[in-house]
Amino acid sequence: MSKYSLRHTIRQGLNGLFHICKEELKMAVRDQGVLIFFLLVPLAYPLVYAFIYTNEVVREVPAAVVDDNKSAQSREYLRWVDGSPDIHIVSYCADMEEAKLLLKQQKIYGIIRIPETFSSDLTSGTQTRVSIYADMSGMLYYKALLLANTEASLKMNKEIQIQRAGNTTGRQDEITVQPLDYEDVSLYNPQDGFASFLIPAVLVLIIQQTLLLGIGLSAGTARENNRFRDLVPIGLHYQGTLRIVLGKSSAYLLIYMAVAAYILCLVPKMFRLVQLAQPDTLLAFVIPFLLACIFFAMACSCLIRRREDCMMIFVFTSLPLLFISGISWPGSAIPPFWKIFSWLFPSTFGINGYIRIQTMGASLSDVLTEYRALWLQAGIYFLLTCFLYRRQILLSRKHALARLQAYRKKRQVPDSLIKA
Repeated sequence: MSKYSLRHTIRQGLNGLFHICKEELKMAVRDQGVLIFFLLVPLAYPLVYAFIYTNEVVREVPAAVVDDNKSAQSREYLRWVDGSPDIHIVSYCADMEEAKLLLKQQKIYGIIRIPETFSSDLTSGTQTRVSIYADMSGMLYYKALLLANTEASLKMNKEIQIQRAGNTTGRQDEITVQPLDYEDVSLYNPQDGFASFLIPAVLVLIIQQTLLLGIGLSAGTARENNRFRDLVPIGLHYQGTLRIVLGKSSAYLLIYMAVAAYILCLVPKMFRLVQLAQPDTLLAFVIPFLLACIFFAMACSCLIRRREDCMMIFVFTSLPLLFISGISWPGSAIPPFWKIFSWLFPSTFGINGYIRIQTMGASLSDVLTEYRALWLQAGIYFLLTCFLYRRQILLSRKHALARLQAYRKKRQVPDSLIKA
């Protein structure tokens, strides 16, 4: 009898696990809110972000010129600036006040001012200065304005050096303007693009946030459909903690293995982002990341009482989590408290590890710290989820017994009849 009982217990547990997994998959398809967060948002959001930044860099930034010199040399300098792919001169202003007005109206994002002594300084061998004023509300505008003027000034400096050197051959001119030859190589981001820098981090964060929202919405629905507002229903298949946790997590893992393949592999390929990852390395890294996100979301879902709560609790965390991940701002410059706080979230290690694997071609040993941290998070959040769900099971039983006792008192049903 004991052997049969053990076999029966194992069989019952597995049946309950598969039943719960099947019910969660059905719920994900039938519930429109969960379907949106599990499928539509992961499908659409990466495309929206990638389309926004598909140009990679800012080109033809509108700028104005205040030319107080109006000489052939100043016009030549401005032609070089306007000929660069970064800047487009849209207005020649009489004074700075006119240019500032255009800047306030956001018709331009930068001002180039040529001093009155520009040509005379160059003729006399005196160092001159070109002033640029950039709209610092957008750092990319400043970058474009600075690069265009820097390249124009370097080109004009070379011509002046050649004129004053009095060389007789072209090779002598090359040595005069560039005695030390150098080669500029952009590692891991050959286009110096904003999309290649930002999109990989956003893709990883989308996985975590949609899991939080979808699982939270599912938990809110389960409570609203339960007469006692409990997370775990009373039923034969919901009697064990492990079967509930593993059943639900298996359903989410099945869904998000496909979602992660689309987000982390197909989207970068569609938009020609840098892809240097080895498939086996990426798969080995994504599995603990998904497990950590799933168990983290399941633990957080125990806080959800209504469907709408997950929107108010989780949505606003997206930007802070991106900031403290160490991508948009260097991790070494993040205050210690926020750096330690960021370790609570799988996205921190997921973003840093995925970027190094996908963009830099790192192996699993190169991201061993992030890899181990994700497995540690998966284990800790799994135990926390089991503890919270065990508590929910006990609460469900307590509420059911209280309801039964109230029914017995109301109907005055004999104890013998209840036992029978």
